[in-house]
Parts: sequence; structure tokens; C-alpha cells
Amino acid sequence: MSEIDTSVPHSARIWNYWLGGKDNYPVDEAAGDAYTDVFPGIVDIARGSRDFLRRNIGYLVAEAGIRQFLDVGTGLPTAQNTHEVAQRLAPEARIVYVDNDPMVLAHARALLTSTEEGATAYIDADVAEPERILEAAARTLDLGRPTALILSNILGHIADLDRARSVVTRLMAALPSGSYLSVNDGSRGVDPDFERAQDAYNASGAVPYNLRSVDEITAFFDGLELVEPGVVSVTEWRPEPGSGIPVVVAEHGGLARKP
Repeated sequence: MSEIDTSVPHSARIWNYWLGGKDNYPVDEAAGDAYTDVFPGIVDIARGSRDFLRRNIGYLVAEAGIRQFLDVGTGLPTAQNTHEVAQRLAPEARIVYVDNDPMVLAHARALLTSTEEGATAYIDADVAEPERILEAAARTLDLGRPTALILSNILGHIADLDRARSVVTRLMAALPSGSYLSVNDGSRGVDPDFERAQDAYNASGAVPYNLRSVDEITAFFDGLELVEPGVVSVTEWRPEPGSGIPVVVAEHGGLARKP
């Protein structure tokens, strides 16, 4: 296993810090604070992204009847992890998490607390290794049954758009009709302050995260049937009744079914 480098800020640990988690180091807090000094709205984006994923999973379990989840680019465990949301609604749900961050691997035990009826597993692999991911996932999931593929804030780490689309295509090609794709990523063309802050972060020597236009994010769903309301700001995707008018943030996502 690779060593955890605590001398360089890391996006997963910074994200954890913004979400109120404790799995981060002073270097991550400093980088996170420097980012929020430039763009305080990043905390709203981080939390809006997490809430979007929670609502996605709720829809998938309660309305689409999905009981299998492949969560690639899991990130550090926080509240409302995929298995917690899914198994609360369907204890028999099975979840496979995938990440290649040694810090996430070190905390993977927090992701492996399953109900007796269901199952959870963790795969140490890179998002750019679809075939390896699928082979390992098949030990826990029945990939002949509908499965939800979750790619939350991970595709932005693949700089080349065609390569990112290829990863999505190869993963979805292995899943049967009735499976779903959930994607959300930071978006360009919505908030110039966010774009300046992210570009500065990318230029700082940290692992870059590439923002994409809404059209580029939408293209990940080509060939699939988008669930209403389509690809929107994460805060606008099926907000809870009574939650008020959502504030649009520069993070877009959607959910789509494989026909």
C-alpha cells in the first residue's frame, strides 16, 4: 500500500474537511481555508453534492428498486455513506466501494459496516481501470442484475474528456438493462469565482480537478434515459418538499437508466 503523504494537501481530505469530517491534516485544513478565503461557496458545493447523492440513492432504492451499488471514487467516509442510505431503506442492498487513495483505504473499515442481510466491499483500484474494477466487483455484486454506478466528483480527476467518457462507457457496458448511472461534477459557466479558485488550486501543485461545462457533464449520459429533471445543479435535483427554493451551485449532476 502506498504511504499517506501528510506534507501535501489532498483533495479527498480537503473535501472531508469542508464536510465537517475529522480525517484530514493541518496541511489540508490550511489548503481548504485558503480556498474558502477565495471562494466561500465551495462548502455549499461540497454539501450540496453530498445531499444530491443521498437523494439519488433514495430514488434508486425506493422508486427504481435497485439493490446493488458500485461507488467508484468513494472518497473518505463521512455521514450518509452510500451503504448507510441504501441499507436503511433496503437492508439487503449490496455495495462495492472503489478508491485508490491510501487514506481512504486506511479508513475503509468504516465503509464495511453492513447489515446482516446485505454486503459491503472495498476495492483498491483507480477509476481508469474499469476492467479490474468490474472483475473485483463481481465477487460481491451479481453484475447480471441491475446495478447503480456512482461516479461522484471523480471524473473531474481525469483531465482528458474522451478518456473520462471511455471509462463511463466501459463500466456501463458491463451492466445490464435497468442499471443506472449517477454522475455529478464541478461545472464551468456558472460561477466565475469558483472557476478562478479551482484554477488557482490546480496551479498550486495539488492533484488537479478539472471543471467541465454542463454540456460535457451531460454527455456522460449519452445513450441512457435521463431521470427527470435531467442534468441540473445538484441542489435542483429533486429537492425535498418544503426545503425552499434551491440556490444554484456550480456542481451539476444527473441520474439515468440504461435501456
